[in-house]
Amino acid sequence: MELSKNFEPGQIEKKWTGQWQQKGYFNSKPDDRPAFTVVIPPPNVTGVLHMGHTLNETVQDILVRKARMSGFNACWVPGSDHASIATEAKVVQMLREKGIDKNTLSREEFLTYAFEWKEKYGGIIYNQIERLGCSVDWNRVTFTMDSDYYKAVIKVFVDLYKKDLIYRGARMINWDPAAKTALSDEEVEYKEVQGKLYHVKYVLADDNGQPTTESITIATQRPETIMGDTAVCVNPTDERYTQLRGRRILVPLINRAIPLIFDEYVDKEFGTGALKVTPAHDINDYNLGLKHNLPVIDTLNEDGTLSEAAEIFVGMDRFAARKKVIEQLAAEGLLVKEEEYTTRVGYSQRSNAVVEPRISTQWFVRMKDLAEPALKEVTEGRIRIHPGDKFLATYRYWLENVKDWCISRQLWWGQQIPAWYDEAGNCYVGETLEEVQAKYPETAGQSLSRDVDVLDTWFSSWLWPIEVFKGITKPGNPEINYYYPTSVLVTGQDIIFFWVARMIMAGMEYQHEKPFSDVYFTGMVRDKQGRKMSKQLGNSPDLLHLIDTYGADAVRFGIMISSPAGNDLLFDESSCDQGKFFNNKIWNALKLVKGWESRIGETAAAGNDFAGEWFQNRLNEAREEVERLYREFRLSEALKTIYSLIWDDYCSWYLEWAKPGFEQPISADVYKKAVYFFEELMQLLHPFMPFLTEEIYHLLQDREDDLCVRQFTALQPANEKILQSGALLKETISAIRDARTKAQLKQRDAIVLSIQTAQQTTYEEIQHLLAKQVNATEVHFVNAAVPDCINVVVQKDRFFLATEKELDTTSQKEQLLKDLEYYRGFLGSVEKKLSNEKFVQNAKPEVVAMEQKKKADAEEKIIAIEESLKTL
Repeated sequence: MELSKNFEPGQIEKKWTGQWQQKGYFNSKPDDRPAFTVVIPPPNVTGVLHMGHTLNETVQDILVRKARMSGFNACWVPGSDHASIATEAKVVQMLREKGIDKNTLSREEFLTYAFEWKEKYGGIIYNQIERLGCSVDWNRVTFTMDSDYYKAVIKVFVDLYKKDLIYRGARMINWDPAAKTALSDEEVEYKEVQGKLYHVKYVLADDNGQPTTESITIATQRPETIMGDTAVCVNPTDERYTQLRGRRILVPLINRAIPLIFDEYVDKEFGTGALKVTPAHDINDYNLGLKHNLPVIDTLNEDGTLSEAAEIFVGMDRFAARKKVIEQLAAEGLLVKEEEYTTRVGYSQRSNAVVEPRISTQWFVRMKDLAEPALKEVTEGRIRIHPGDKFLATYRYWLENVKDWCISRQLWWGQQIPAWYDEAGNCYVGETLEEVQAKYPETAGQSLSRDVDVLDTWFSSWLWPIEVFKGITKPGNPEINYYYPTSVLVTGQDIIFFWVARMIMAGMEYQHEKPFSDVYFTGMVRDKQGRKMSKQLGNSPDLLHLIDTYGADAVRFGIMISSPAGNDLLFDESSCDQGKFFNNKIWNALKLVKGWESRIGETAAAGNDFAGEWFQNRLNEAREEVERLYREFRLSEALKTIYSLIWDDYCSWYLEWAKPGFEQPISADVYKKAVYFFEELMQLLHPFMPFLTEEIYHLLQDREDDLCVRQFTALQPANEKILQSGALLKETISAIRDARTKAQLKQRDAIVLSIQTAQQTTYEEIQHLLAKQVNATEVHFVNAAVPDCINVVVQKDRFFLATEKELDTTSQKEQLLKDLEYYRGFLGSVEKKLSNEKFVQNAKPEVVAMEQKKKADAEEKIIAIEESLKTL
């Protein structure tokens, strides 16, 4: 079979995707092996995979493939999230394009459209996951609105309500005017913005409620809320206002009289020391209102327009109304001044609308009792966070300061809250209407109406590691007992509160056990300018386009090679190019090795196979390092180790050493070893780059087994002596080749090599390879300098290259003098460090020993260079 010039991934990816699925390699059922379980963080059903997802899924696939090849029963559960707010917005937009207003539909009609939309677009993300090479169990696809999953969410709501961990009440919450729904605190993203501070004159009223000539100036960022003011507050110790106690003040523009109240909450040093109190539109004002029994005037509708209660500019958008209010304040002489002001504004993570504080009756989860065991699981080490130094403190702070979770959303797409109300407004909670009627006999004959709101999406996804195995709907079933707790959760750092902490709470509440043992936080993927990737900026590449251009393996390589654990990474398409070059490097190595197959001959002498011995030990050393890096979740470093092992050690050194001479045969043993090493390397690389490695594994020789399920053999220790000899051989070859180049000796120009060394035995083991690689016809060991030669110094050994070509000793001398100057400077810096008593006393003994070794090596090197200079 003739191999193509370069690796062509397109057809190869389709072939192996089909074969792996047909053989059911990724389908898991409980058996006698230990389970390695991963649940995919369910992407929104509305979406497509962005580069953050690509990193996340690639990391999971690496861990799952490695486990599958290490004796574990690997189970990777795929699925998607119904994403209440985002999906409902998409469906409403689709309906609008069809000329249909959501408000004209019944709930059932709307949900029919929503499921149709989900069926049409929900599969896109699964196709992308498959194209990326993810080895998920497609028999286990789960959707958070599936029938069983829906029942599980309802069941948990009812259970927590019975335990008094869920309650309903009027509280100030975050309101999204675009999506027209409540948000939890964690769904609000604060950004620093440049705004304005408006200084407004509040006129005092006389006893008849008429304006006087007296006034107080108050600064506000939100003049459009002035109409909702119900008091002005000052500090009781502020002497500027003590004489005004008992007076009333007129609300600008509408002239409603409100009281002047006194409270230590106000900082008298800030601004004018006077604060407008608007209980309906600020949490601190709301708390002041409760304390002073102030009325609440909500001047905003649910869509962010001014309500009838505002009296003026009714129906106008809040930001347009702000401009109108400022104009009218100025016209009435009440606007004292404006100034630039930097402030933090909350935005909805879902719609990007500016969030409004709003008093609303909602459903909440009491979090304090749930948070305590979730905190202990992490702080006591039963759940390990990677990288812990970066995220452990964040996790602890949030759980120690956790607030009650607002879980109701004013939407139709989602799990409808299982609460019913009678005509008097009494509330009854149960999984079904029949259950409510059976449990509460007083509801017999009454007309009950169900709560119209749905539950927060995160209230369903916090059950994910449990309910994907039916742990809520069928508690104690064989699958939940086998696969739970899962092994590792791989997710983005931005949902540590939304999802990670809450899953731990749910796991402890319903399984009485942690949901996973390790949490690996991937970094944020940014573009090469450091900007977060987003659709708005247009800087997030299309994943399928990248795969079509570079191949899935190259894309996986590109995202992994630049992603140190937990740190943000700057993604540049050139890293996919690097992956493509790596593919082709390996492909060319395959063509080279396969080309030797026809040159296997009985006449080829096996001889001393130092190359094979060295590479076997280098492989052993690298495998041990990669295994350690897997344990530490340092996957980028593991890939770099494998990359260097293949590119440098195997392709650049081993194959060069093993390669037969021009038109010479190769021994069967050497060929078999080259193939064996290639197979081992492909197995090591497979979790990172599955398609290329599987293809090459089968091209190296005919076989029945597949690489994706080939089991890793036990680690073997590396022989340090052989590794040192190999390192010495590489360093010597490089130094001699460099010297030949500087002396303008071509590779075909043969030399006679003389070696002056105290370690002759070491060089004798590598002598044949050294001679072959530097084109030396003879190698001699000498006790003194050889005149009229090119001088080379490697460590403390000296090499003399004899050639028939006339030598230019001037350039040699210049190079040796440069080397001598460098090593004298290096020796000086080491001696300075060792002469520092504090360093010697405080440093670890092994650090001091290392510096002493550096000193001895530099001294020997200087002596060798000085002796070489004498011979010139």
